[in-house]
Amino acid sequence: EVQLVESGGVLVQPGGSLRLSCQGSGFTFTDSTMSWVRQAPGKGLEWVSSIFNHINNTYYTESVKGRFTISRDNAKNTMSLEMSSLKPEDTAVYYCNMVIGFQAYWGQGTQVTVSS
Repeated sequence: EVQLVESGGVLVQPGGSLRLSCQGSGFTFTDSTMSWVRQAPGKGLEWVSSIFNHINNTYYTESVKGRFTISRDNAKNTMSLEMSSLKPEDTAVYYCNMVIGFQAYWGQGTQVTVSS
């Protein structure tokens, strides 16, 4: 059974930093493309960042470039998102997404709140 479990979401002040993690199991991690997708209160899903299998190329939505860094550890089946210079508009539920072939899987999400 494929499982994705996110962790690390908390309340943080504007300008602060945070690290989100996604632990995967039940699939071959190295075959997957991993992404972070977020949903702000009252809004739709927004793609944040992706890291591709094997080649480890990374991509970011414009609003987080230079502030967020995505990475993966294939030996530990984990993916992370280092977030810095956080803004109130980064407040959202952050979901881990995994794609293998034509199948997509989601975690349950972790809440990030940026507020003073």
